[in-house]
Amino acid sequence: MKYKPLTNVRYLVVHCAATPPSMDIGAKEIDLWHRQRGFFEIGYHAVIRRDGTVEKGRELDKPGAHVAGLNSISLGVCLVGGVKSLPEAEPENNFTEAQFEALRGVLRTWKAMWPNAEILGHRDLALDPKTHQRLKECPSFDVKEWLEANPIIT
Repeated sequence: MKYKPLTNVRYLVVHCAATPPSMDIGAKEIDLWHRQRGFFEIGYHAVIRRDGTVEKGRELDKPGAHVAGLNSISLGVCLVGGVKSLPEAEPENNFTEAQFEALRGVLRTWKAMWPNAEILGHRDLALDPKTHQRLKECPSFDVKEWLEANPIIT
């Protein structure tokens, strides 16, 4: 498949897999889910497992499939977890310290590559155009607030 390489990354977007904490999946499983939805491969550029292991998703020069309308100018990282249980899928910040430490590392690396990119949660970009209300809770926590308390550049 031909694609226009990412050259102007404006957003680094944090997502969650919307899985309960007991479900330890990774990039392989998410790739399968995304292919079942019609994607040609996993939509995220990185996946962070429950133990903090960072797994590679799409190549960093390939547009993702993670934020409607902004895939050509963004990278996506997905934290496994984010809901209490299935099928209710009630949002819950149930990520491990190992995941948050790994997230800091991924964002630090990407920010060094794209220093002008803004770090946001998926929910910050999924807004109703009329009401500006959030359409999603992903990644189940406020990324801006988390960054203030946990700066990636020290």
